[in-house]
Amino acid sequence: MTSPDLELRAINTVRALAMDLPEKARSGHQGTAMALAPLAHVLWTRIMRYDAGSPEWFDRDRFVLSAGHASVLLYSMLHLTGYDLSLDDLKAFRQWDSRTPGHPERGHTPGVEVTTGPLGQGIANAVGLALAEAHLRARFSSDVCDHRTFVICGDGDLSEGVSHEAASLAGHLGLGRLVAIYDDNHITIDGPTEIALSDDAPARFRSYGWHVIELGEAANDLDALESGIREAMAVEDRPSLVVVRSHIGFPSPRFTDSPKAHGNPFDAAEIAATKSVMGLDPDQSFQIDSDVADLYREAGQRGASHRREWESRLASWTGDRAAFDAARSGTGLEGWAKALPAWQAGESVATRVASGACFAALTETVPGLLGGGADLSSNTGTQLPDATAFSAQTPEGRQLYFGIREHAMGAVLNGMAAHGGTIPLGGTFFVFSDYMRPAVRLAALASHKVIYSFTHDSVGVGEDGPTHQPVEHLASLRAMPGLRVVRPADANETAAAWADAIGHDGPTALVLSRQNLPVLEGTDAAGVSRGAYVLLDSARPSDAMPDLVLVGTGSEVSLCLKAAAVLGDDDLAVRVVSMPCWEDFDLQDEAYQAEVLPAAVPTIAVEAGTTFGWDRWADEAIGIDRFGASAPGGVALDRLGINVEAVVNAARALIGEVTA
Repeated sequence: MTSPDLELRAINTVRALAMDLPEKARSGHQGTAMALAPLAHVLWTRIMRYDAGSPEWFDRDRFVLSAGHASVLLYSMLHLTGYDLSLDDLKAFRQWDSRTPGHPERGHTPGVEVTTGPLGQGIANAVGLALAEAHLRARFSSDVCDHRTFVICGDGDLSEGVSHEAASLAGHLGLGRLVAIYDDNHITIDGPTEIALSDDAPARFRSYGWHVIELGEAANDLDALESGIREAMAVEDRPSLVVVRSHIGFPSPRFTDSPKAHGNPFDAAEIAATKSVMGLDPDQSFQIDSDVADLYREAGQRGASHRREWESRLASWTGDRAAFDAARSGTGLEGWAKALPAWQAGESVATRVASGACFAALTETVPGLLGGGADLSSNTGTQLPDATAFSAQTPEGRQLYFGIREHAMGAVLNGMAAHGGTIPLGGTFFVFSDYMRPAVRLAALASHKVIYSFTHDSVGVGEDGPTHQPVEHLASLRAMPGLRVVRPADANETAAAWADAIGHDGPTALVLSRQNLPVLEGTDAAGVSRGAYVLLDSARPSDAMPDLVLVGTGSEVSLCLKAAAVLGDDDLAVRVVSMPCWEDFDLQDEAYQAEVLPAAVPTIAVEAGTTFGWDRWADEAIGIDRFGASAPGGVALDRLGINVEAVVNAARALIGEVTA
């Protein structure tokens, strides 16, 4: 049995923890967590369906703290409700190797659904979570997928552009199982929001097609909070925004409604004073009374019965179990890779076109695969022929149309991947990966299984000019830990790259050509999986080393083959190496790396991008260390030195230096 007094002490316990964790760490954000403790209490004890003992239960409600700087709020609730997060873990807040980092990280802390840090990403992740739920419920029935997504967002989240894009998409798609609770506290770090912001957020969300509930001064009214959230939950045809006016730092005598409360202003005296206001012992830290602990643990265990009911339904479910299990495990049906197309040597196919054929083929054998482009679906190989589009009326559709919303697309893909049951694909021109970079980085940090189709991969884009010609992007994305960047040489390498992406537990960026490329003789799927392999060796005794190695990626591999033929007339033994993925090659043992790229053999890398980083693998690099130019693609490549003559001249000069 609960009582108003017990609930108030429980909420004040959370507020006290919100001060104690940052105080011990000498770092953190107390104010927002203190103000939102009643909201968190209502969500975890009255609203959400979850089982703290089984945090990965598939049909649980999802919660996202988009205001990730208030992580002490989430960590406190996870500990109190019985997740595998101890009091010692709370005391190690923001410390090296702790389970309670400064911002929530999926896979690092039990119960954290998505990695939120940069403001706005979390609410866009929540759109992805809700999208995945709607899709799987429509495809496989509410017997096996039937839950909601809740997200707490603040002024900072709604100021960032990514939240605008994501909210617009969510409204258009009618994601009715999405409930966003807007912490309208009127405070930013610089001061009151009014110094820089005069938006009418409720009106904006209504224009997006959301159901909006304005609760006003209800941050401490548990029944009003519950009523407003339940009203939102009853609206099934569109997402809901519940607006709550809160007071950051409440009930601190000095820092309520102060911009300072966003950071870490609370000293020991203010913490003691605030605890006294709340009726807690000012001399105690990390105080959790036994009846408060019992209240929260009971709430955390309540969902176990729902989980068991779901497991029983799943066991007797007569739907397509093989497809559902494959979707949940993020893989394909037995023999799924056999569906991948193959091309004959001598054909001419743009790798973006080959990738589109792979996407279409794998939707038959990889049940969780779905995706689309940011208004460029037909250009980026992300448009399925004759497919049903995901819409408010047909959420079972596997063709997504993100519209011109690259920022949101990246974050929505992360939410879809975090949900489970989907392998999301998103496509845009490679140069616009800049718009997606924060989300791509978070996908790499959280190991989300996301596939990116980045096309129009070099100055071969042509007449659109340097604004649309990526030159620095390969180096930039390769610098990102945890991201596989794959630039296949031809259509068959593209198919191999797709197979690896489906099998990889993390994000994969496919970097694909606009222009047609020749399908090469001898490309090897196993070699693609190892990141680099010998495509061609000039005829020599098997134990002899070549005179020169030309290593290329993407469209420049065929260029290396042409240059090797010319150099063969110089009586030079030339090896051509295709290196579609630096990251996979780096994972190989030293013996294999030395076998492919012998240290004693002069090596030239050829790639239509900046040469930054190639000194790791090659003695010289031919690339484009400037912005491009508006001209037909072939002309731009030739004028910028990506041609046979440049490779041959560089090779002769390097051989001359070695033999001099």
